[in-house]
Amino acid sequence: MKVLYFLGMLAILIPTNLRAEKAQKQVAPSLQGKKVLFVWGGWDGHEPKQSIEIFVTWMRSEGAEVTVSETLDSYLDEKLMGSLDLIVQIWTMGKISNEQEAGLLKAISGGAGLAGWHGGLGDSFRDNVAYQFMVGGQWVAHPGGVIDYRVNIIDHKDPVTKGLSDFNLHSEQYYMHVDPNVKVLATTTFNGANAEWINGCVVPIAWKKYYGKGRVFYSSCGHVMADFKVAEVLEMQKRGIRWASESKYQPKESWIQAVYK
Repeated sequence: MKVLYFLGMLAILIPTNLRAEKAQKQVAPSLQGKKVLFVWGGWDGHEPKQSIEIFVTWMRSEGAEVTVSETLDSYLDEKLMGSLDLIVQIWTMGKISNEQEAGLLKAISGGAGLAGWHGGLGDSFRDNVAYQFMVGGQWVAHPGGVIDYRVNIIDHKDPVTKGLSDFNLHSEQYYMHVDPNVKVLATTTFNGANAEWINGCVVPIAWKKYYGKGRVFYSSCGHVMADFKVAEVLEMQKRGIRWASESKYQPKESWIQAVYK
């Protein structure tokens, strides 16, 4: 009888486990079939055109339908913007018109995701506070320019950073003004060597947030494309892009995290 009971239970558990694994795969972030707008331009020093080879090639290999644009007028195309699952922008500095900004804000608040890195998202349009409110932070300084610094992963449970270790980077260490209503995933600590009054200050490097219904992911790593040769930098950015693409398909997460530690 015990043998029969065991076999019966085994017969029940096997398909249950298989269904659970299948369900887990179905909800895992994926770019398959997602409609993505990749907008590049602005200051050439951040290598926006070179980023196409890395990120557009990768997103297409994941099954995304990617439209590449080198004009902010894409944000005026209501039909295009209404069809998108994700916008990836690398556009440092420059100007955006009120109409272009409104098109972008409407798309993200309506449920499209937004992802980017470094100045391409966190230092795009210095005159536009509504845009900065959407992103969740704004670059204000990188003391010392390109230096050696350490990135600390502080959220080891979030899927974007789970399994990643702290790492060193030779790049610009971004000092940013940051929205307290973001979920901080990684930070960096300033040593004061180039600005003694910020010695010991901890500043977020990567975060997740919402703007309306839209998911927003940002990482300040990625001054130049060589930074993405650091495995953790590239993996974190890829995971963040996948996460942001799920705004329309996954339940809204909830957090208020006003302390970065």
